[in-house]
Amino acid sequence: MKYAAGPDDLLTTAEMLGMTGLAFMQGVLDGTLPAPPIGKTLNYRVTDVAPGAVTFEGSPTFDHCNPIGTVHGGWYGTLLDSCMACAVMTMLEKGTGYTTLEYKVNITRTVPLGMQVAARGVVQHMGRSTGVANGELRGVEDGKLYATGSTTCIVLRP
Repeated sequence: MKYAAGPDDLLTTAEMLGMTGLAFMQGVLDGTLPAPPIGKTLNYRVTDVAPGAVTFEGSPTFDHCNPIGTVHGGWYGTLLDSCMACAVMTMLEKGTGYTTLEYKVNITRTVPLGMQVAARGVVQHMGRSTGVANGELRGVEDGKLYATGSTTCIVLRP
């Protein structure tokens, strides 16, 4: 997986609008397009892309802890926002974009440092102006549920 090292590594708006959201996400998965730099920062990567569904895998490190030594809620939130919003992205036609309008996360248990987790987002509704998706964060080895999420994304038509 190649992460964008700087702004010049990212696609321009015109380049992004020239492909479907599914083609973009498949390009990130196969390494022909740069992965978002937030994945490098928070130690996660895209591992599966299908129409209406995207999976990211990663593991928290000490750098992702809050002052009491547990994984910061923002780590869960970012991972779930990524998989859910990218699932919506896979449903976009050429010439459209999106952004997260709102999302919610419920943490059910703490992810131990270094534990590999998978966050899978699945589209529940895709309309002309909004997309809705749900997500689950589960342990790769134990299959336990560590967090859930839901999002509403707004579809942008320039």
